[in-house]
Amino acid sequence: MSKVLLINPSYFSTFGGTKVSLVSPVYPTLGLATIAATALQRGHKVEILDLSWRAYDYKLIRDVVLRYKPDIVGITATTPLMNQLRDISVMVKDISKNIMVVGGGPHPSALPEATLEESMLDAVLVGEADFTFADICDGYPLSDISGICYRDNDQIFSTPPRTPIANLDDLPMPAWHIYNIKDYYKVSRLYAKRSPSITAEFSRGCVFKCDYCASKITLALGYRKKSPERCAEEVKLMSSLGYKEFFLTDDIFTSDQKWAKNVSDAISDLNADMIWSCSNGVRVESADDDLFRSMKKAGCYRLSFGFESGNDEVLKAFGKGGRATVKQAGKAVKMARKAGIDVCGFFMVGLSADTEETMKETIEMARTLPLDMMKCSICIAFPGTKMFNDYIEKGLIRTFNWDDYMMYTAKDLFAHPNLSFEVIQRYMNKFFNRCMLYNPSFIVRRLIRGIRTGDFFWDLYYALKFYFLPTTSNENQSNYYAKERWPIYDFKNRPPKPAHYQIVRKSKPAHSSQKEQFISSS
Repeated sequence: MSKVLLINPSYFSTFGGTKVSLVSPVYPTLGLATIAATALQRGHKVEILDLSWRAYDYKLIRDVVLRYKPDIVGITATTPLMNQLRDISVMVKDISKNIMVVGGGPHPSALPEATLEESMLDAVLVGEADFTFADICDGYPLSDISGICYRDNDQIFSTPPRTPIANLDDLPMPAWHIYNIKDYYKVSRLYAKRSPSITAEFSRGCVFKCDYCASKITLALGYRKKSPERCAEEVKLMSSLGYKEFFLTDDIFTSDQKWAKNVSDAISDLNADMIWSCSNGVRVESADDDLFRSMKKAGCYRLSFGFESGNDEVLKAFGKGGRATVKQAGKAVKMARKAGIDVCGFFMVGLSADTEETMKETIEMARTLPLDMMKCSICIAFPGTKMFNDYIEKGLIRTFNWDDYMMYTAKDLFAHPNLSFEVIQRYMNKFFNRCMLYNPSFIVRRLIRGIRTGDFFWDLYYALKFYFLPTTSNENQSNYYAKERWPIYDFKNRPPKPAHYQIVRKSKPAHSSQKEQFISSS
């Protein structure tokens, strides 16, 4: 039996004290709950240290490691959290060289070799890691485990990719019970109506190829769904543990309308005291009156649509064109509001095909749609995206300091093909000013909603904070343990290889006995 400590880094500085920090997510991260479940299923002991809702504190992490004495430490990281992963890896190895330290999540999956070289990790779990992590806990030789990149003395090797899980119902229930539920009453009232809240997934993957999105790196290109019965079973479990609300993280939950309606009906039949929202950007062409009514009946109170741009040509250019048009966006909002569901809109400025004119169109679209909430971010070329690969090839990336990679950064990360970073930032400010602060229709809509729902004073509180907070920030610095001893990867002279996603196929799992050597400067 292995003793395992899983660590979720701090989100505290990720939003840099910007306006969007008012909706900073605080909930048990799903990725760690799912890999913990497979490890527990095989008889291992697992604890989770969640730093998401507090500042990065290496002393706290060190104390937990010294107390718990784990055999394995696993760390998940998006790109803005990557430097925390590096710091933790150095500290854990200082405590004991015998502790195996592994990393996973979006950033390590996108840049596995570089991640190994700029950290003290023993291995990176690439892509879907439910069973990969369990194999590591079982003690199999790393060379025999599919879907990893690992260190062997001074060389780095990769094993063949692991086939995506065909039947998601075969997975054990997520190990939500490991989290301390008392930690999740801290979520913003703008983000959640009830606390404590939690995340859930009813499906995995996406069939679309937006150039700014890296979800296929971890969840594969394709679409796999849990049965409605399994989805309802998970909601029942969350409710029994004391959670009052869940955020559905699925990329394209509403795309299979018949299945999504069956899932909603199965949740309705539970009569659980549970409300929920679609926290990812629902595609506008999947809007359907019957489906939205069923979702409302099942407790869904908010839909978040990924509008991104107010220009159809820009939508086509980055991969979301076709039926996902500006006109269809208006229809989708009307359908959701007719069903009694709040509507949140996600927008971006600085998309790969954006110009000043198209960003003006995005702002006017957001200003005129009857939205209850909206969020705008600068489009960042994150590792694992086509956008990042294109910018690497063209030499447009200006920094590989991962602390700078915030969605609301004030740092000049890359050279946009059409726009200066100063112009993109200016339009980010214009978005919040024209669409929210000085938009009478939005303000009146929030006032009416606040009175109707009893959230009026909460809205007033957050409105005042919103007004005084900056739109972008340079603040994403943590108090690190040993920054001066982090291993360095030479991104300038050794551009990382483009990440490749798995395609969901009905095939036998790949054998993993053969290892492929990568050139390493370790």
